[in-house]
Amino acid sequence: MNLIIALLGAFLLALVLTPWVRSKAVAWGAVDYPNQRKVHSGVMPRLGGLVIYTAFVPLALVGSSFSMPVIGLALGATLILFLGVADDTRGISPRVKLAGQTLAALAVVPFGVEVGFITNPFNNDLINLGMFAVPITVFWLVAVTNAVNLIDGLDGLAGGVSCIASLTMAAVALTQLKVSGISSQTDIIALSLLLAASVLGFMRYNFHPASIFLGDSGSMLLGFSLGVISIMGLTKSATAISVIIPMVVMGIPLLDTVFAIVRRFHENRPIFQPDREHLHHQLLARGFSHRQAVLMIYAVSLLMGASAVIMNLLTTNQAMLLLVILATFALVAANKIGVTGSGIKKTPGKGKLTKRSSNI
Repeated sequence: MNLIIALLGAFLLALVLTPWVRSKAVAWGAVDYPNQRKVHSGVMPRLGGLVIYTAFVPLALVGSSFSMPVIGLALGATLILFLGVADDTRGISPRVKLAGQTLAALAVVPFGVEVGFITNPFNNDLINLGMFAVPITVFWLVAVTNAVNLIDGLDGLAGGVSCIASLTMAAVALTQLKVSGISSQTDIIALSLLLAASVLGFMRYNFHPASIFLGDSGSMLLGFSLGVISIMGLTKSATAISVIIPMVVMGIPLLDTVFAIVRRFHENRPIFQPDREHLHHQLLARGFSHRQAVLMIYAVSLLMGASAVIMNLLTTNQAMLLLVILATFALVAANKIGVTGSGIKKTPGKGKLTKRSSNI
């Protein structure tokens, strides 16, 4: 009953707070201007991170009785929020943003948020990561933070995908609780559902046609929170597939980021240089409407989420087979759509669709 009240509180708080933040974002100059790379045509307020943070973090702290990992999550999320607000209001360079994300990731480690071990898939023995634990933890958190940030290109896209990921984490944690009796998963279930409730309240104003954007403050906060929650819960299982499950849960943003890096590297472009060749851009270029593109990506995210839950219930060999099938499907679909550097894209300055030869 207490969890239900907390979830309702997070949802209503986000729902009520969003119009106020929207008006303040305009007054503070935290607005997103249209340009050639973006799909919106008017000036849009951002700072959605303030809404998500206020609805999620305080309730998470109280609900966990201020446990050390959740305090670490709150500290890291606070640093990410400040970083995102600075970017939403004044703009900061990619290098400064990366440094801030790294600092936030390091801040959670002393509170017990760390990938301390992985399981050998061949004999189920635990492999202690030792001195590599902190670098791997930081890499994961920074990767997920940027992955969600990069897919925030359509109304409701990053929020919806993050909400699906949160609900998936809750479902995976529930199965681990039922099957393995891992009692700590109750906290993961609560945190995941709280984050999802906060996002759902905000989505009332963020789904197409949106009246406010997440901004970097919101997309980075969602990615960072999902990364921390996954370390706190999904990687703690001693099953061989446990370290893979968070990657499947976050499959869409992670794959889109990997393909963007490969695409830019192959075309000799700076890694941090934005482009219009992400998954959502390619779907729009192929004639799908804004809403259709978002709903299609939601559907794939749900498929990935369902696969993660199923993998958690399979044997190691069965789970690895499912993983290979998913990876093959993702590579074929990505190459077909064009996110790997092939397919349809708009020629700069002409507004026409041209066919590109395959680069990969």
